[in-house]
Amino acid sequence: MRATGRGLGMRVVILCGGESSERDVSLGSGRSVARALLERGCEVVLVDPAAAVPVLAGPLRPGEVVDGFAVGKEPPSLSDRDRLRWRMHAALTGGPVLELLRGADVVFVALHGGWGEDGHVQALLEMAGIRFTGAGSAACAAAWHKGRAQAVLGAAGVPVAERVLWRPGAGEVPQEVGRLVAAGPVVAKPVADGSSVSVHRVDSPAQLAQVAAEVPSGDVEFLVEPFLPGREFTVAVVGDQVLPVVEIELTTPVFDYTAKYQAGAVGEVCPAHIPADFASRLQELALRAHQALGFGSDTYSRTDFRCEGSGEPMCLEVNALPGLTATSLVPLAATGAGWAYSDLIQRVVDLATR
Repeated sequence: MRATGRGLGMRVVILCGGESSERDVSLGSGRSVARALLERGCEVVLVDPAAAVPVLAGPLRPGEVVDGFAVGKEPPSLSDRDRLRWRMHAALTGGPVLELLRGADVVFVALHGGWGEDGHVQALLEMAGIRFTGAGSAACAAAWHKGRAQAVLGAAGVPVAERVLWRPGAGEVPQEVGRLVAAGPVVAKPVADGSSVSVHRVDSPAQLAQVAAEVPSGDVEFLVEPFLPGREFTVAVVGDQVLPVVEIELTTPVFDYTAKYQAGAVGEVCPAHIPADFASRLQELALRAHQALGFGSDTYSRTDFRCEGSGEPMCLEVNALPGLTATSLVPLAATGAGWAYSDLIQRVVDLATR
């Protein structure tokens, strides 16, 4: 089954890179998207708004080659984040990059994390009247803060684990966090970050203190929740269609950055080898989560689940701009649905331009 989009002749600017810990993943996604759009007959410009020279490539036309990009084993340092954000804001609010964006038929947002996924970039594009792929600023903001998102999901009937927010370095460990650790193990992770950056399994108060010592400042807020020992799944929604369930077969306690972006680091099975009624339940929960956070039928998302020891699935988070690299999970789910990678990218563009 192939998508029948109107990509031929469209001018598309792809935004990738950015200022987050997922910068490298985004650069990989951007190049993969560019190759797919060129295959579909589009004219493409690849832009990293945080770079000193923002236009990475283009305008590229069908038949031209896009260089590859290898995602490293560790996320990039954020020591230069303020400067990257200054460049990003300047590029998106004036000058030649803004003119490129205004001249495009559509902007493909392949930014992950940080301003690219928390609604900042989407708000700037909305104010400029520029059409772009993916969710709008409100849905991105709703999904980005895991604590608030889980509160919304729980109210909508999507099962979520107990959770406590904690600022390492901001004084004594709250009693609620201590209680969870004592009942342990737990998972501690930034409440607003992606690609499983800085995700820690914690088995004792001493390990929690070590996590706190590694955090550069008290400004970083963590979410602490019970470690779920069961199987892990993810489900993508593209428009009104829920894709097949992917199972993530872990060889490590948590699905961290290294496992996500190094080929062969984990097993990823699609469709997951699970009973049909359980697959249907995960798909229904993913669609409910997608809608509860304000994602419309013109957007896409990926919802992650992990099971309790009893097998009951718990929603971990909803990703507004999931990775689109060759080893990413949404392209794998699309393959399970019978779509080629370029079909998936064409469908995302079609949702934004219909």
